[in-house]
Amino acid sequence: MTIEEYILAHIDEEDPLLKELWRDANVNLLRPRMLSGHLQGRLLKLFCRMMRPQRVLEIGTYTGYATLCMAEGLSEGAMVHTIEINDEMEDFILNYFSKSPHRRKITLHIGDAMRIIPTLDEMFDMVFIDADKRLYAEYYDLVFPIVRPGGLILADNTLWDGKVVEEIHPSDKQSQGILAFNEKIKADDRIEKIILPMRDGLTMMWKK
Repeated sequence: MTIEEYILAHIDEEDPLLKELWRDANVNLLRPRMLSGHLQGRLLKLFCRMMRPQRVLEIGTYTGYATLCMAEGLSEGAMVHTIEINDEMEDFILNYFSKSPHRRKITLHIGDAMRIIPTLDEMFDMVFIDADKRLYAEYYDLVFPIVRPGGLILADNTLWDGKVVEEIHPSDKQSQGILAFNEKIKADDRIEKIILPMRDGLTMMWKK
């Protein structure tokens, strides 16, 4: 048994709907590895349980796995706005949202987050960034003013398969985007931050 298998065997079980989504994605989608997965999903749910956010913003829905986990942790009346740029994913996403008892807590936006976010008339308690790695720094600048003091910003994939400590090829714009974001966060004294070395790296930022 690996350490990861041991961890998964000793945390809350994966919801049956999430198991169904996971199997469906692994059979039918090209990049199922992009899913948050069981461990990170339970962590996102617990963040919502502990922080009790009323408004959550997710940039990068993909299959909706992480969205469903966060919605599960939200109290009644709270809402997660989730943005997915790939309109070909809409039917897949809505199929699973429609099966969830937490569907009323979710608003799906299809389109470019850089255009959609300025139209959201909300202040957010929690933001989860998991979209185009080339734009992480831009996403951060866009959402920072609409996160309340004491709010939490999360960014996924910030260790990027270990590429952050390797020499990056000039054409690798995604890796360059992650490196630029990490340096930006390191220098920002408006937040407290830490990188959790789980999966592909999860950065937590608490707005002072």
